[in-house]
Amino acid sequence: MGSFVSISQEKLFNHLEKLHSKYESISDQLSKPEVIKNQIKLKELSKQLAGLRPIEEHYLKMKKFNSQRMETETLLSTSDEADMKDLAREEIEQLNENIQQIEQEIIQLLVIDSTDENRNVFLEIRAGAGGNEASLFASDLLRMYFRIAEQYAWKSEIISMTYSAIGGIKEIILHIVGNGVNQKLQFESGVHRVQRVPVTEASGRIHTSTVTVAVMPEVDDVEIEINSKDIRIDTFSASGPGGQHVNRTQSAIRITHNPTGIVVTCQDEKSQHKNKDKALKVLKARLFEFEKEKQASNIANSRKSQVGSGERSEKIRTYNFPQNRVTDHRITGKNFNLETILNGLTDDLFKTLYDGYSKKMIEEKLNQIIA
Repeated sequence: MGSFVSISQEKLFNHLEKLHSKYESISDQLSKPEVIKNQIKLKELSKQLAGLRPIEEHYLKMKKFNSQRMETETLLSTSDEADMKDLAREEIEQLNENIQQIEQEIIQLLVIDSTDENRNVFLEIRAGAGGNEASLFASDLLRMYFRIAEQYAWKSEIISMTYSAIGGIKEIILHIVGNGVNQKLQFESGVHRVQRVPVTEASGRIHTSTVTVAVMPEVDDVEIEINSKDIRIDTFSASGPGGQHVNRTQSAIRITHNPTGIVVTCQDEKSQHKNKDKALKVLKARLFEFEKEKQASNIANSRKSQVGSGERSEKIRTYNFPQNRVTDHRITGKNFNLETILNGLTDDLFKTLYDGYSKKMIEEKLNQIIA
């Protein structure tokens, strides 16, 4: 990792001292009987401790390197032997490199929220501008995300899906579970634009259509609590593929969150109970994003700024079929092979996006954290 930001070691160390005190305080609380008996509090504190642990480990390493450097500098100033002085200078140089490296690692840990990065996600795909062609491209993106999940050994499950008149997808929500899911998929949120000749186009003209994607991190029950008085739950008959039962049983669920107006439907399961559980999980994810947006309207991964209205002018990525090229508009000077991306081979794309995101976040937030 390269050096993104320069900051005085004194400011950094003072901030780490505060986090170290917090780490020790939480550790002490976790040993108290009243906390051990309270499962919700225990889970919450354990999660906080796990989030602080990487910083604590780096802090202890930094203290060790600083202590070694002080001892070696004392040796350099007091020794009369030339060979010993040369060895001391070499060791100080190496320790300085170690300290600089660990400083940058600490800075990244302070800025990048590893808790969010390790979350599972709900991924929503919606056909935007372009009618039937947009719904067909939504199907292409669904296949792409299934292949991405296969590449990373993630588990993907359909929560709900509605079809267009010609068999494309109007809207689908996936639940994707695995290691580093949100770290990689968080950059998929936004408008995806396709340029190609639709199968329904007789004259061979290239059309432009859009599909919107929203990535919503899954949250724990302790993070978002839903008051039963705030929601309305309706049942209705499911529709679409799935057998005769879909037209006869009231298995589909629609949950309306009255304070925010957020509506979630789920009809993928035959069991009404299972559909309700899935719909509640999606609702919690949407409420989590809603709260993040309310707290900071300029956060890039709030759902509103991710998706926009679906108009052609709002785009994060263009899939150009005639030129076999994918252009991500957040990356300058680099394009990607269309076939490779649609086949789910996205390592290079995801790494480029994450590196740019990390650098930007560090540059923007470091001075707020170390104030």
